[in-house]
Amino acid sequence: MWLFYTLAWLAYSILIGFVVQIDGLSKAQFDFKVALMSEISTVPAAVLLAFIWPLTGLIESKKYRPLTIATIHVLLSLVFGVFWHLLVTFFMRTIVHIDYLSADRPLSVAIWPFLYSLMMYGVVASIFHTVRSSEGRRLQVLAASQAQNLLVQVELASLRNKLNPHFLFNTLHSIIALMRKDGKAAEAALFRFSDMLRYVLDTEKTGITHVTLEEELNFVRDYLNLEALRLGPRLNVSWSLDEAAAGYGVPALSIQPLVENSIKHAFNPRSQPGNLLIRTKLRALQSEVDITIRDDGPGADMALVQASSGIGVKTVERRLQLEYGKRASFKIQTAPGQGFEICLTVPLTSI
Repeated sequence: MWLFYTLAWLAYSILIGFVVQIDGLSKAQFDFKVALMSEISTVPAAVLLAFIWPLTGLIESKKYRPLTIATIHVLLSLVFGVFWHLLVTFFMRTIVHIDYLSADRPLSVAIWPFLYSLMMYGVVASIFHTVRSSEGRRLQVLAASQAQNLLVQVELASLRNKLNPHFLFNTLHSIIALMRKDGKAAEAALFRFSDMLRYVLDTEKTGITHVTLEEELNFVRDYLNLEALRLGPRLNVSWSLDEAAAGYGVPALSIQPLVENSIKHAFNPRSQPGNLLIRTKLRALQSEVDITIRDDGPGADMALVQASSGIGVKTVERRLQLEYGKRASFKIQTAPGQGFEICLTVPLTSI
């Protein structure tokens, strides 16, 4: 701002110097005395008016009413006008030996610079108040944005905290069910579960919000291997993975809850074998990845899905909305007897 202030006064000073000498310059004559007079009438004003900046800051900190602010500036402009006029007159007398207040000069010669000083004060004060007002609005917008980001982070953390107990409870329930049928398989499941638990706790402890797609899919594999101990040949998993997307980042625990949803609704209720497809596909511009989880289970009515009280699928959808907004998409396709498919599109981030 001060650079702009200095350059503005410099440009104004040059312009005034040119205007007062326009007649002489048209005759290829330069009057140094006239140029000095224009600078004497300009430089003191630029220096004195700079003090309006801290004054506007003090006025805004006091939160005066508009009428009070206007009164303050009117009084100070009069003080400035008198002081500036006397200061310029002093410089004129001592440097260029011209007396603005001599008795033989018309009254208008003395009044016009005073009125001109009032105008300068008003312009500079208005600019300074505008700058402070704009900066205040910018800081308010920034503060609101930061508050919104903080709320988003808090809600994301809350959603992750909902997912973790949900995952732990459901997985332990599966292991307990397995213990009734096969003790050795349940023991193996506990060891596998410990590895999965380490993944969950590491992301929670370190505050990691994103992992590579490969890490998330490995976690899903461990989960499916654990469920395979319980479901046996009823669970058939097909993988169709785009290796080019493996190293990009996705939100941690964003795929496993969707797979768990299929296990719960497509495989647990029935005794016949079922198929589960997990597919990733990097888009052509390599800016997004499509992730699809599809089962051939009984499906459901979309109205019932939307009214469901389950937190797994809805939590993942909400996390994507908070983190990516419209850049991400989350689509469910299902109908009674036609299976259940979830397709999410996530913007790629580097890890």
